[in-house]
Amino acid sequence: MTDAPGTDTYGSVEPRVPLGEARVVLAGLGVTGRSLQRVLTPRVASLVTADDKADDADHSALDADGAAAVLAEADLLVASPGFAPHHPVVAAALAAGVPVWSEAELAWRLRVDRLGADRPAEWLGITGSNGKTTTVEMLAAILRAAGLRTAAVGNVGRSLVEAALDPTLDVLAVELSSFQLHFTHTMSLEAGAVLNVAADHLDWHGSLDAYARDKGRIFENVKVACVYSVADKRTEELVREADVVEGARAVGFVAGMPGPGDLGLVDDVLVDRAFHAAGDDPDRRKSAAELGVLADLKQLGDLGGVVPAHIVADALAAAALARAHGVPASAVRDGLRSFGPSEHRIQRVAEADGVTYVNDSKATNAHSAAASLAGFAHGTVVWIAGGLPKGATFDELVSSRADRMRAAVVIGADPRPLADTLARHAPKIPVVVIDPGDTGSVMRRAVAAARDLAQPGDTVLLAPAGASQDQFASYAQRGEEFARVVRELTA
Repeated sequence: MTDAPGTDTYGSVEPRVPLGEARVVLAGLGVTGRSLQRVLTPRVASLVTADDKADDADHSALDADGAAAVLAEADLLVASPGFAPHHPVVAAALAAGVPVWSEAELAWRLRVDRLGADRPAEWLGITGSNGKTTTVEMLAAILRAAGLRTAAVGNVGRSLVEAALDPTLDVLAVELSSFQLHFTHTMSLEAGAVLNVAADHLDWHGSLDAYARDKGRIFENVKVACVYSVADKRTEELVREADVVEGARAVGFVAGMPGPGDLGLVDDVLVDRAFHAAGDDPDRRKSAAELGVLADLKQLGDLGGVVPAHIVADALAAAALARAHGVPASAVRDGLRSFGPSEHRIQRVAEADGVTYVNDSKATNAHSAAASLAGFAHGTVVWIAGGLPKGATFDELVSSRADRMRAAVVIGADPRPLADTLARHAPKIPVVVIDPGDTGSVMRRAVAAARDLAQPGDTVLLAPAGASQDQFASYAQRGEEFARVVRELTA
């Protein structure tokens, strides 16, 4: 990769003293930060916290001068995901040569420290612009079906750093964000996957190329398999650029006919042409192991009963990682059958007057919203969207999915970018802009407007294509508010 550990971009890797003797600064006291605080406090010489939003932080003055003072005596900075490389605290650490670690890096170091005492769990890692949570939870379901003790961790479920210290787990299904991967230096996954790469978080990373490079760091030091999307050539490029352990393989997945060494779909059958045993067929290049059928994913289909291509791709990626760990094909089938929809991911909330209301609040960028809209091929959508764009634009999303829309309702603290894009690329579609300055519930006004625009047979779909923090605490709170209002207005 072009920016490797040790460069100005990622900073130094090793503190000058062992972790147990280190003076550590913890940046961020959100959910991740609190977990890190619990784990670090008994394991380091001293720990001070820095957060300009937490009342109990040791340091809250985080401008350039305050950051330099915080880092003056530090041996290591552990940064929560919200702290970008240009944040004053991180920038001060990089300038002073203080190593910066992510939660994932700390968790991996603590895992390695346990090697002499017992056998720690292997990690199977997943990143991508969209589909991470669905895929990591599918993977955990497959691993459980194989009788393995596992947990879905990272950005979902348990804290990664606490799970890494749990001796009862056999293998971890790890969701990793680009933020976490940026300052992760020594991790060596058994297998890792990049599901897709689309413009997202450009305000944090600075450019799409930098964002993609950080996604690709999941492949560094992989031991068994680098799993990539055949449909997204950028993910294959990331595999080619990665420095892996000798013997690691590139394994593609595609929601269509797979090539040799890939996983894919033949008619309605999910098949593996990468990991099936040679003993099953003397000529592996002409054979495949059956992993399941589309009917095993029917609970994840759209309201017309069709399983969207992106769900099939997620299932194949999860299957590839599980197969890299040695899971039998039967467990893939059983795990997929048992898997239910993720919360706030294409959840059917209610139906009233022939209109169905669906919550996909987790569609926090344009790529994810496009996939969500594409899944409703058997009807017309009244689209509720808007929020923080995170440096991305909406042109491709609107131009490619306008045929799915009857109307749009735009929310967000600044609704103009999306509203202007709709006017340019879908001028015939009615658009209602919810004034952020009006009093009262934003979501109530949005759902009421969508209800008035919808006709029998339509779907009112919340797929925001933006982050939630401009008007809501989180995507979960946004989705919960949508569901609550829908139930009230359709009761």
